Amino acid sequence: MPVRHVVLAMAVAVMWGLNFIAIDASLQHFPPMFLVALRFALIAVPTVLLVKRPDVPLRWLIGYGLGFGTVQFLFLYWGMAAGMPAGLASLVLQASGPLTMLLGATFLRERVSGLQLIGILVAVGGLAVVGWQRAEHASVIPFLLTLAGALGWAIGNICNRQARAANPLHLTLWMSVVPPLPMLALAMWVEGPSRIGDSLTGLGDPGAVGAVVGLLYTVVIGTILGSGLWTWLLSRHPAGVVAPFSMLVPITGMTAAWLILGETVTLAEALGGVLVVGGVLLGSLRRRAKPLQENMIRQALSKSDRAAVAAASEPGKRAA
Repeated sequence: MPVRHVVLAMAVAVMWGLNFIAIDASLQHFPPMFLVALRFALIAVPTVLLVKRPDVPLRWLIGYGLGFGTVQFLFLYWGMAAGMPAGLASLVLQASGPLTMLLGATFLRERVSGLQLIGILVAVGGLAVVGWQRAEHASVIPFLLTLAGALGWAIGNICNRQARAANPLHLTLWMSVVPPLPMLALAMWVEGPSRIGDSLTGLGDPGAVGAVVGLLYTVVIGTILGSGLWTWLLSRHPAGVVAPFSMLVPITGMTAAWLILGETVTLAEALGGVLVVGGVLLGSLRRRAKPLQENMIRQALSKSDRAAVAAASEPGKRAA
């Protein structure tokens, strides 16, 4: 990639890493389930009015919205509200990579190479270390909720892949139309109208300013700008070249959480984080190697073709 595109990919990773700080700020005022509904409603309304619906099967659009939008953020926000630190949440959510590969192998019959399998095992080992540390020093429930969010992301990835949208950004925007209604219904049932009403009527409070800024950040910067730039990069470069930059997200998230929120991690959690990031990167190597193998095959075939042409023309040269 050109240097400017590398800078853009790194910028997106920083935007997404800081997204967890913004979510943490929003959760200080809004109840988590209502916050998910509010976040996607702010994107869904202009999307329905201004963006043409992508020409994809409705079942995959709904599946993408339910997996990526509803399940992922329901459990992520719930887990963070229950005590999952923002930095560790950015790390645990990377479990979506290995989970996507496993779901693809199970339901789409996609082949998993030996290297990918090793990467999955390494990442799972890292998650086990982080989960063990959470159980030792805090409640393990927030960790499991965040892990469930990663599973929702993986389900969304499978539906996204099956949709095969000509314009992935339009699919991402229209996915936001799915979560608001089910999340609002769930919020009314679990969190109650009184708690939701208090969060809306209290927007003028000084403590609510950070929550509103955080919400606007997740909508404008984290979703629209970040996803837009990421989609633009994927349209111009192989996925295997762009995707590894997402591994900068937990590094940014954990660093920002340390600097801004004062969060710290144990040595074992840091080791688990290295294993998770390393395992996901290892699992992506096959995709990067495949174009090289195909190029070598094409070169070999072109050499054999040239040899065949030379051999065919040899009798003509002798006759002349």
